[in-house]
Amino acid sequence: MPMYEYECEQDGEVITLLRPMRDADAPVDDPKGRGRTFRRRQSTFATSGNAESAGGASLPVGGCCPCGKSAGQCGRN
Repeated sequence: MPMYEYECEQDGEVITLLRPMRDADAPVDDPKGRGRTFRRRQSTFATSGNAESAGGASLPVGGCCPCGKSAGQCGRN
């Protein structure tokens, strides 16, 4: 099930809910019981690190070599 972010129209508080896609735009109950209105917002995310630091295989990041360097810039060519 996907996670969706909802922002309070009154004070800007953001909550994250795990719900089915069919319910993505359904009304959200105020978790604090204050009667506030929440609207789904566009979620954003960022990643850092690389596959090697996470224990995975190295994947090309750009260029033509697994190290990410362009042709002729790497000692492997």
